[in-house]
Amino acid sequence: MLNRRLCVLLLSAIALSPVTSRAQYAHTQGEQVIGRDGKPLLLRGINLGNWMVPEGYMWQFGGHVQSAREIEAFVTELIGPERNRAFWQQWRDTYITQQDIHLIHQAGFNSIRIPIHYRFFQSEDAEGFRLLDRLVQWSRAEGLYLVLDMHAAPGGQTGTNIDDSDGYPWLFTDKTSQQQLLDTWQRIAHHYRNEPTILGYDLLNEPIPTYPSLHSLNPLLEPLYKRTAAVIRKEDKHHILILGGAQWDNNFDVFGPPFDSNVIYEWHKYKVVTPDQNVVQRYVDFRAKNHVPIWLGESGENKDDWIATFRTVLEKNNIGWAFWPYKKLAATSAVETITPPADWPSIVAYSKLPNGVGLTSDRLKERPQQEVIDRAFAELLENIKFSHCTTNLGYVRALLAETTLTAAANQ
Repeated sequence: MLNRRLCVLLLSAIALSPVTSRAQYAHTQGEQVIGRDGKPLLLRGINLGNWMVPEGYMWQFGGHVQSAREIEAFVTELIGPERNRAFWQQWRDTYITQQDIHLIHQAGFNSIRIPIHYRFFQSEDAEGFRLLDRLVQWSRAEGLYLVLDMHAAPGGQTGTNIDDSDGYPWLFTDKTSQQQLLDTWQRIAHHYRNEPTILGYDLLNEPIPTYPSLHSLNPLLEPLYKRTAAVIRKEDKHHILILGGAQWDNNFDVFGPPFDSNVIYEWHKYKVVTPDQNVVQRYVDFRAKNHVPIWLGESGENKDDWIATFRTVLEKNNIGWAFWPYKKLAATSAVETITPPADWPSIVAYSKLPNGVGLTSDRLKERPQQEVIDRAFAELLENIKFSHCTTNLGYVRALLAETTLTAAANQ
């Protein structure tokens, strides 16, 4: 009798184990995202833009210095290779800290989208894992969910500054780049396969621009997603896969029926004159047709009243969101404002000059004095620190009307 009862208990445990395992992680159920507590979860998040993937406009730079590699080359020109390496190490260690994550939770956000660069994840002991492991630990303590967003993929998925590519989206036709993408995601999935703080993997940020000459790449997007998903699922059965449409994540016509049972479809929306029901309706229709969750992974860069109006429209339609960005230089369209260094205008002016080694002689005539350069970059590293930033309560309240955050939150 005892052995029979023990067998029954063991069989029951085996039968329940997949459900129990999945319940430890956020997952999808029909058109909803379900949290670790088993209840529907409306994602209300913020993007950590400019941390691992710098963007020129967030530094106030001109058209010649926009992508991460262009910014790094510009900084190298100004302070030299050795100090450049030290600068970026301190940048990544300082830009996002435990205090920042605490403030995000304190404000009322429940999730964070993290734009990542593939080059920081090319080995198990790579810098990207060190940075993310810290972030996971802090976020776990705050009860926040994390989305890992492949913002800069091997070969480039956009060919523009945002993916730090060579000026063309070679990812879709270059086999070496595709394999590197698969290897990178497999490495990430293996590393975080048992981490419930991770909500999901955003496989590619804003693939294939709106440029007509690139629309021929659209049929290649979903097959690449399927290959990437297959590699991830070999390592990780738990986490949600997040798929953005073509043309900056907005074109869902590239998708067939859902090919994974735990997937979210993501769209982005900027520069809308009137953020009303017309903006969201086609995505709501896609959700109803395919019985899958949809998510606004990026929006913002606008005035507080526009932000509040759009957020209201999203939530009336049960659409989770992650606005952009958390920190920004000399702007209130972010949770935190970074004060520019006193000498920053001279650095910005220099960034706008035509560049290239053939122009060295002309550029030297306009180059700021070295003491000015050194002072500006040293001050920048101080000003990005949490204690030196300013919280924009108007922006926070536009996203989280019920927030209890105060102006003194980061003092």
